[in-house]
Amino acid sequence: MVMNAVYRGPQDCPRTIPLFPLSGALLLPRGEMPLNIFEPRYLAMVDDALAGRRLIGIIQPIEEALPDGPPPALYQVGCAGRITQWAETGDGRYLVTLTGVARFMVAEEVSGTTLYRQAKVDYAFPIDFSARAGEDEVDREGVIAALAAFVKANQLKIDWRGVQNAPNEALVNALSMMSPYGAKEKQALLEAPDLKARADMLIAITEIELARDAGSSDTSLQ
Repeated sequence: MVMNAVYRGPQDCPRTIPLFPLSGALLLPRGEMPLNIFEPRYLAMVDDALAGRRLIGIIQPIEEALPDGPPPALYQVGCAGRITQWAETGDGRYLVTLTGVARFMVAEEVSGTTLYRQAKVDYAFPIDFSARAGEDEVDREGVIAALAAFVKANQLKIDWRGVQNAPNEALVNALSMMSPYGAKEKQALLEAPDLKARADMLIAITEIELARDAGSSDTSLQ
């Protein structure tokens, strides 16, 4: 059992990991994702992960799974997360928190005897192992301006003190993970090559969504 493994680079990570397909879910390095686990196959997955390297690969399905149909095809890129919190609920569920370690690319799925899917993966984004890499290149003012416009348009409340105090990596990744955008947008944010590209993409997606919402609410005659 590996209790407190430290993942400093791809060489420290297992080549084969369990996959947890979740549509619309986005996990990024050093981000945190709470999970409510109740399906038997994923309860078994958590048990096996806890007994091993504690890594689970969050990945999006390309299409919706059909009842009694084959497993859906998956996007090629996901993010491995380490189980950092775990609790039993007493009614057969696990409450788990994953902390993002690094993104991966699926090399091939592994057929085996487990109820859950597994894959051999390549950790093709070495920048993920360097905390706060590229923060100086982020358009922080642009990110905050896009957030402010979104908050105003949707009449939301936000902890602006927390936003102002957050480092660029934490700010961009948290906003990306919490964003209400669709699976394709989430996948694009995941696959952004670096923090600057993700920040620029987040700004662009937010501006597009705000423009679309403004257009749909325009009832003037043309």
